[in-house]
Amino acid sequence: GSTPIAKYIHERGTASGKRVQALGGAKNHAIVLPDAELDYASDHLVAAAFGSAGERCMAISTAVTVGSAADALVSAVSDKANAVRVGPGRDPHSEMGPVVTSAAKERIVGLIDSGERQGARLAVDGRGLVVDGHENGFFVGPTVIDEVTTEMDVYREEIFGPVLTVVRADTVDEAIRLINTN
Repeated sequence: GSTPIAKYIHERGTASGKRVQALGGAKNHAIVLPDAELDYASDHLVAAAFGSAGERCMAISTAVTVGSAADALVSAVSDKANAVRVGPGRDPHSEMGPVVTSAAKERIVGLIDSGERQGARLAVDGRGLVVDGHENGFFVGPTVIDEVTTEMDVYREEIFGPVLTVVRADTVDEAIRLINTN
């Protein structure tokens, strides 16, 4: 969950003499190397980023591409993100449902807006998605944000929605350092 929730849980637990490890607000990263099998890697990134509308603690929210892997990976992931069938959870044809509340949708869309303002490139933009018959639903489509830097809000904040950010690194050592400083 978020950093404020992690702090709350830590304070409550330690006040009762319990040992607590409460991690909050972190990003789950996946490093993609230039020799990765792109069809396989993109399948798993799409499932990890957009499954449960990205609202799960183990969702992969950041792909760190190394060297020449970036463009081909973003293209493959974008094609697959555009093909995800978004709809109500009770529809057996839906592959991704809505986010949990109106406030969650507003927060997610606000962070996507922020990424765009701060110079990231929207490879797939899930804002404004309308699902026929569910115009008032809390739907955000799969979103792929490329050319993200560690200073941007979309990197620093836990989005907790169907958003995959892509950070580019020149070397695997740079990618590992980036993750270790998160």
